[in-house]
Amino acid sequence: MTVQIRLSEIDHARREDHGDGAWSIAPDLGYLRLAIVNVVFFGAPRSGDRNWVLIDTGLPTSRSSILAVAEKRFGTNARPAAVILTHGHFDHVGTVLDLANRWEVPVFAHRLERPYLDGTECYPAPDPWVGGGLMALLSPLFPRGPIDLGNRLELLPSDGSVPGMPGWQWLHTPGHAPGHISLWREEDRSLIVGDAFITTGQESVYEVAVQDLEMHGPPRYFTPDWDAAERSVKRLAALNPQMVITGHGAAAAGVGMRKALDSLAERFTVFAVPPKSKFVREPAMAANS
Repeated sequence: MTVQIRLSEIDHARREDHGDGAWSIAPDLGYLRLAIVNVVFFGAPRSGDRNWVLIDTGLPTSRSSILAVAEKRFGTNARPAAVILTHGHFDHVGTVLDLANRWEVPVFAHRLERPYLDGTECYPAPDPWVGGGLMALLSPLFPRGPIDLGNRLELLPSDGSVPGMPGWQWLHTPGHAPGHISLWREEDRSLIVGDAFITTGQESVYEVAVQDLEMHGPPRYFTPDWDAAERSVKRLAALNPQMVITGHGAAAAGVGMRKALDSLAERFTVFAVPPKSKFVREPAMAANS
């Protein structure tokens, strides 16, 4: 059974609907829910060609939805300056090659994700016995890659800067994937965390559908290194963010969110780590995955 840290309605990030299909939660930040996953748009509305960035690319079926939001939000035929991947799991890279070729845009990822994005390696097989519901049981059916981005793939700068996103820095937050990253903006304490932690019970079809706001660790069935995942959550909690956008679930903000994140960091084993998991016994780290 999954132990929950519930949040209240007031812990939702303040969001506005500007008619482009995405939820706007800051003047230059919005996100789009695509079935089971979120993608993030950075850039001022109507900013035009090469003046915005897409973070993650959803499922293989997400192409038309992403293109529609991009056109309404940034302008007709407005292409991004870059695509940033928090990691290379199937639900975050589903349309990346198609969009990168269409937009003629570089795709940036951490160097430890490179094998999963250049056709070299598959991710470790998931663990369907972590509990929580049908999504976990179905996880062996999910694609494990690899994909091959060819010359579209570029590595994130070693200085921590994020291409096309001034004022932001990338943070290495492994555990859910070897090269998983999160994005942090100190100015307004905004945090884009991918799947380092999430705000819905991703193991359950029901939870994925209703999206009750809860603080969870990374999706259990696809997290191969729980020690690293715990260190990453502690690092992110220490930033004391004001607002977080997760890869799954609604964006959250404020005191209640921070208290929930602190609780997750302090009692990670209780709230996040499945009592029965092959990856608890034997982590699949970058060196042995």
